Amino acid sequence: MEKISKLQISVITKIPKGKLEEFKQLATEHIRGIRERDTGTLKFDVFISSDQTEGETRVEFKNSEAVLEHMANHGEGAEKFMSFVDHVNVYGEPSPELLEAGKRFDLKVYSFSQGLEELIAV
Repeated sequence: MEKISKLQISVITKIPKGKLEEFKQLATEHIRGIRERDTGTLKFDVFISSDQTEGETRVEFKNSEAVLEHMANHGEGAEKFMSFVDHVNVYGEPSPELLEAGKRFDLKVYSFSQGLEELIAV
C-alpha cells in the first residue's frame, strides 16, 4: 500500500479565563503569517468550544517537510499561540525529523487504518 504523505494535526488548547481575546488575536496573526510564508500548509482552522474554555485547531499539511517549514517560519507569535496548547494529535506518518522537532509537545500519533479514499496498492 502507498503511504499517505499528507498530515492532519489537531492542536487542543486550554483557554484560561480572561485570555479568550488574546487567544483569538494570536490565532489571527498566526493565520496571516501562514498565508504570507507557508508553502505546504493546506488548512488551518480554529474552533472554540461553546463554553470558550477550549480550542481545537485543525491543520493539514502537504507532508512532514511542510510541518517543519511551518515551524521554522513562525517565531515568537507561534510560541505565544502554542503556550495555550494542552496536547497535539498527529494523523498520518510523520517523519523521524518531525517527531524529534515535536518532542516538546504532548504528541500522540495515529496511523491511517481505513477510510472512504482507498490507497493504491504498489
